[in-house]
Amino acid sequence: MLNASLFPQSGATVAVVNPLAGADHQIAGWFHAHLSQAFVNILRVLSEPGAAEWIGVVLFVAAILLVWKRAWPALATIIIAVPGGMLLNELLKLAVHRHRPFLDGWFVDWSGYSFASGHTIGATLLYGQLLLFVLPVIKSKRRQRLAILFAAMLVMLVGFSRIALGAHYLSDVIAAIFLGSVWLMICALLLRSMQRTIVVPVAIPVEEPRPASVATADIVRELSR
Repeated sequence: MLNASLFPQSGATVAVVNPLAGADHQIAGWFHAHLSQAFVNILRVLSEPGAAEWIGVVLFVAAILLVWKRAWPALATIIIAVPGGMLLNELLKLAVHRHRPFLDGWFVDWSGYSFASGHTIGATLLYGQLLLFVLPVIKSKRRQRLAILFAAMLVMLVGFSRIALGAHYLSDVIAAIFLGSVWLMICALLLRSMQRTIVVPVAIPVEEPRPASVATADIVRELSR
C-alpha cells in the first residue's frame, strides 16, 4: 500500500510516497490496542539507552576518557557523529513535519514530530560510534561478533520500544537506523582523513661522536701516509 504525505518545503507542496504506510498503521494500531501498564513500563526501560539524558552521560564519560588519552581526532569524531547527527535529525523532523501515531493516551508523554525516530538514531549513532572505536582493539573475532551483536540488539530494542509505545511508526525507526548508519560512515571517513594529516615524527639518525683517542689515532694515521 502506498501513501503520499504532503508537507511544505521552500513554499511548495511536496508529495512523499511511503511504501510502508499500511504496515505503519497496522503495527501501531495493534500495539496501541494491546498495551498494558506492565508492558508500558518495560518499554520505557527499553527506550532509556536511546534517551537524550542517557546519551549525554555516556558522551561525557567518553569525552573525558578521550581527553585524558589525548585522542583528539577520536574526540572530534564522536562529537560530530553523535550530537551532530542528532541535531540533523531534529532538522529533518521539522522539515518532514510528520505527526506521531498517537498523541493522546494515559501513557503518552512526548511532543515533537515522528520522522525520524530520535531515540533510535541516537542509539545508532552512540553505540555504532563506540563500536567503531573498540573493534580495532578487540583481537578475538568471536568477541568482535559479540560486540557487534550487542550494539545491534541495543539499537533494535530501542527502536522496537518506540514503535510499541506509539511514539513512532515502523518507517520512522527504519529511516533512523539507515540515516544514522550513513552518518557514521561519513564520520569514519572524516576520522581517517584527520589521522592521515597528523605529522608523524621521523627519527633522524645522528652519528655518535667517537672518543677523542680514536679520532686522534685516525688523524695520526692519515698524516703518516
